[in-house]
Amino acid sequence: MSAGEPEKETCSAEDLGAELLQSVREMKAGQAARVTEVEPNEVAQARRNTGLSQAEFAAAMHISKRTLQEWEQGRRSPSGAAQALIRLVSRHPEIVRESLG
Repeated sequence: MSAGEPEKETCSAEDLGAELLQSVREMKAGQAARVTEVEPNEVAQARRNTGLSQAEFAAAMHISKRTLQEWEQGRRSPSGAAQALIRLVSRHPEIVRESLG
């Protein structure tokens, strides 16, 4: 170990098993250490409002499913025209459902 490196704590398989079991008991008792809530972005919310799957929504919007996933996960943003369409779909989800029919 070189200078400045933290010392690694080792534990036996038995200790690890006991810690995991304790964690499961705490989760079941509702004693989770943290709770993470993720708010869906505008694109994901618009799709959910339509009741369509990602594949169905992407087909109706004439985009790839992968592009939709990128938008929903916030890795990419829709262009200006696509953003306007997303806002329209948010207000009138029936439009997208009708386009598939």
